[in-house]
Amino acid sequence: VQLQASGGGLVQAGGSLRLSCAASGFSIGDYTIGWFRQVPGKKREGASCISAGGRTYYVDSVKGRFTISRDVAKNTVYPQMNNLEPEDTAVYYCATQERAYNSGSYYYNWCPAASSFEYDYWGQGTLVTVSS
Repeated sequence: VQLQASGGGLVQAGGSLRLSCAASGFSIGDYTIGWFRQVPGKKREGASCISAGGRTYYVDSVKGRFTISRDVAKNTVYPQMNNLEPEDTAVYYCATQERAYNSGSYYYNWCPAASSFEYDYWGQGTLVTVSS
């Protein structure tokens, strides 16, 4: 299982960035993918997630500004971040769980957007810096 995050960079407040999380060793169509962020010295916090069935969930601080989508054929998830604020400056990580879910499972259409402890595999982060 590998996750490769990319797309970070420097952007002005109010701007947009699209990140990518390329997965290998498993199909994102069967697994939840979560997005988290961490400011150095602070706890890792959730931002959004996309379930195995493609349902998306967001924490309140990013709702309305961030969207997450995926391309199952490319095995890649794309968080789109709009109207960025200096407070969004952080290292962004993607993560997945150990367990796959099929359409018969409740968790096929649900994922934990805020709970990092529910995720088992993590990619390296990509730094997003928002200047004021």
